[in-house]
Amino acid sequence: MRRRIGPLTVRLVEGDICEREVDAIVNAANNELWMGGGVAGAIKRRGGGEIEREATGQGPIPIGESLVTGAGELKAAHVIHAAVMGRDLATNADYIRRATLSALARASEFGLRSIAFPALGTGVGGFELTDCARAMLDAVGEHARGKTTLEVVEFVLFGRAAYDAFADVVGRK
Repeated sequence: MRRRIGPLTVRLVEGDICEREVDAIVNAANNELWMGGGVAGAIKRRGGGEIEREATGQGPIPIGESLVTGAGELKAAHVIHAAVMGRDLATNADYIRRATLSALARASEFGLRSIAFPALGTGVGGFELTDCARAMLDAVGEHARGKTTLEVVEFVLFGRAAYDAFADVVGRK
């Protein structure tokens, strides 16, 4: 599924974010930036431990903020670590919205043209998919109203339920 939001092309993809050939993929991070399970664990396993070492060397960061590292062996050039939770691994719509905005801003600061997000906070954080989709797409809409270097924002969704939840929200935008 594809949709325009301002100057941005938003694409929904069901699949593995580690396989995306984009300028940056987003890690659903905790504010300490250790990469244990979920999307973070997959990125670390596929891209290499240097991604976590580089991230933790710059952290911790406040919940709702993000930072950029290299991507190791991944196809993407960068990983943007968006802190959607703290040590308690709990999240909410505000954390997800702020972390999404921060990741988009970091991508634009680095002059990137494409970025791929997972459904932030819905794995380890246990946040509901439809509410996540609303928070993230609202953030994309807010970002699209300002200056950006981004052209493509992908949501790479693991499983049909995640894809359908995002497709439903995108269809209403």
